[in-house]
Amino acid sequence: MTKKLFLMVLILTILTVSAQSQSKNKKEENPAELQYNIVVTATRLETPAKEVASSITVITSQELKRLKKTTILEVLQDVLGLDLIQNGGPGGTASVFLRGANSEHTLVLLDGVEINDPISPSRFCDLAHLSLANVDRIEILRGPQSTLYGSDALAGVINIITKKGQGKPKISFSSQGGSYSTLSNQTSLSGSSGSLSYSLAASYFRDKGPSAASSSYEGNKEKDGYRNLSLSGRVGFKFNDNFDLDLILRSIKTKTDIDNFGGAYGDDPNNIQDYDAFFFRGQTRFLLLKNRWEQRFSLAVLDYDRHHQNSPDDSHPLESEKGSFKSKLLKAEWQNNLYLHEANTLTFGLDLQQEEGESDYLSKGAFGSFSSHFPQQKAQTAGFYVQDQVRVSGRFFATVGARLDIHSQFGSDFTYRLAPGYFIEKTGTKLKATLGTAFKSPSLYQLYAPSTLWGPIGNQQLKPEESIGWDVGFEQEILGKRISIGATYFYNNFKNLINFDYAHGYINIGRAQSKGIELSLQAHFDDQSLFKVNYSHTEAKDKDKQTYLLRRPKDKLSAILNYALTEKINLNFNFLYTGQRQDMDFSTWPETEVSLPAYWLVKAVASYNLNPHFQLFLRLDNIFNKQYEMIKGYGTPGFSALAGLKLEF
Repeated sequence: MTKKLFLMVLILTILTVSAQSQSKNKKEENPAELQYNIVVTATRLETPAKEVASSITVITSQELKRLKKTTILEVLQDVLGLDLIQNGGPGGTASVFLRGANSEHTLVLLDGVEINDPISPSRFCDLAHLSLANVDRIEILRGPQSTLYGSDALAGVINIITKKGQGKPKISFSSQGGSYSTLSNQTSLSGSSGSLSYSLAASYFRDKGPSAASSSYEGNKEKDGYRNLSLSGRVGFKFNDNFDLDLILRSIKTKTDIDNFGGAYGDDPNNIQDYDAFFFRGQTRFLLLKNRWEQRFSLAVLDYDRHHQNSPDDSHPLESEKGSFKSKLLKAEWQNNLYLHEANTLTFGLDLQQEEGESDYLSKGAFGSFSSHFPQQKAQTAGFYVQDQVRVSGRFFATVGARLDIHSQFGSDFTYRLAPGYFIEKTGTKLKATLGTAFKSPSLYQLYAPSTLWGPIGNQQLKPEESIGWDVGFEQEILGKRISIGATYFYNNFKNLINFDYAHGYINIGRAQSKGIELSLQAHFDDQSLFKVNYSHTEAKDKDKQTYLLRRPKDKLSAILNYALTEKINLNFNFLYTGQRQDMDFSTWPETEVSLPAYWLVKAVASYNLNPHFQLFLRLDNIFNKQYEMIKGYGTPGFSALAGLKLEF
């Protein structure tokens, strides 16, 4: 299969080059060139992507507009080196695997502040509920990143960056609806006036289905709905050229119909989860020493409140569940950027955070009741970091950094990162490499969960999970900068992984490794039309059992073609192939390992601009109605069609 995928990439490359050579004659004199994005996640500074050695993907606001998608999760499906799974349709718990690592080994940021849930047993981020409303771009940084971001970034970072208002006031409204009784509305207001800038947005999403427990299995007929109301805002004040202030907030309120389990007879008509989240960040920036010393201060609050309710019903008259899960994160950051020379910037800083969480769970069944009470627990972390960024003659660039974290329970951890690169202007070639380490502190649950009659759970002697990783690769511009191709080989080694043992509770016992190759191609036909192909081959293994990690496909291929048919009509086509992967079938006793078949999906979006203010569009998902599973026993949407409109003034 790997050889076939390489052949597909090669064929697509040849077709792209051929199509480019035959592009519109009126564009030949001024051919479109690749645009170098400005990225911030790789260095915590605004840096041209051309001068970044780290493996990073940027999903721009222009791309988000073309795709007509409504959630962060949908957009991440095509990202190089990233795989995702979800328990059923919209609203089902969603996880990502970055370069084959566990889902909790990816740190998710909202405007630079982590949003991984402190009360989650492994402290992972459920991406199912994040709307694209008011999102400007998304940056995905691959490889160990604890040097700048602390705990949880063993495999990489996903940074969601919101819009900053500018220019005359602009009002936007979009709505789409169709299959599965889906309705999605978004409205926004943005602009600036004098020292004030603002960007405000609200979104509402509703759908019915598919069944979380796949309807392909006997006994599953009920459709599971989902509702999401999200509010987002960013307001900025620029007091003078040297001092500004930003206030950022996001509120999410959802209700999700779920099922008892995946597979036959997993349906439950009244199993419901309520999810409320609130995020706020205030940040200031000011300049000293003739603008050579930039200081940034920020305070952030993250608040999660989740409830689970499953009352008895006709199918389950003796069974019920009730759960409450609450958590908070308070974080203060102080970042300093010293612009020592046009070729040298020194960054150093301090961040302090406190996480806290508590939960209660009660279940009743034919064999009695079970309760679990996790009293409120807290943990504090202080992190000190330093990074030196060097640029020489527009050719050589590098960052080197180190960090020390001090945790209130396990003590300290030291991490480092080195990322050099070299750009050959004459040939348009960028050579790059990185080496870094990362850590993940034990979660509150792993540290403090009370023992039960069955044995211990929490373990206050836990050490942090650790990783070391490196990658090496190149990026090459061809055909007058119209096309860029890239290749990267990566390797990650994980140790002290926290696993659960029935005799000892949580213990540092796991070891794993992931390695693979990432290939990419991007071609611009003109300012509006482009073609992108991403292919990744990943081998993620448990080093103790010498088995492949579950739910990680070895092969993944995605392709996107955006073509401006006329000045008013735009077409966008998306192809996604996900290879075979292993999973567990829990409908048997004992559970058995199974192989989930590979699958491919085709999507398309057509949009028509009636005038500069009014657009109509049609979105088609899973056009060939493929039947597939991300997780054994859980349902996925079939063919769906959504029609919509967008107004902008």
